[in-house]
Amino acid sequence: MADPVTLYVCATCRDAADDRAAPRAGARLLAALQEAVKAGGHPHVTVESVECLSVCKRPCTVAVASEGRWTYVYGDLDAAESARTILEGVGLYAETPDGIVPWKARPVEFRKGVVARIPPFPPLAAPRLPDAVA
Repeated sequence: MADPVTLYVCATCRDAADDRAAPRAGARLLAALQEAVKAGGHPHVTVESVECLSVCKRPCTVAVASEGRWTYVYGDLDAAESARTILEGVGLYAETPDGIVPWKARPVEFRKGVVARIPPFPPLAAPRLPDAVA
């Protein structure tokens, strides 16, 4: 069974084609992902809305994170079409010990849309280094 994964979705992403009166592309992607996870088949995934991932030039944007694994930020995702692909990529990520899915095994959207790869946060029990002496 895959380990738990959190999928952060920028709900404030705005696509260039967005009508100001309609929900933003990020909110539409968030709703599509929440619906897909609720429908089943992704028990290891928690979808969280975030106000902004600061990747405004590459909407829609998500971040994939899990304890002890690298965190990935992906952009240029289509609000209407990407939910299935994102969950496919998250499933592959969840099956790895470190979050690193081989490049060729990633969905094309993840290969083209990678914005950042962030190292795992150190465990809470990690020893602290002494403060530098001036």
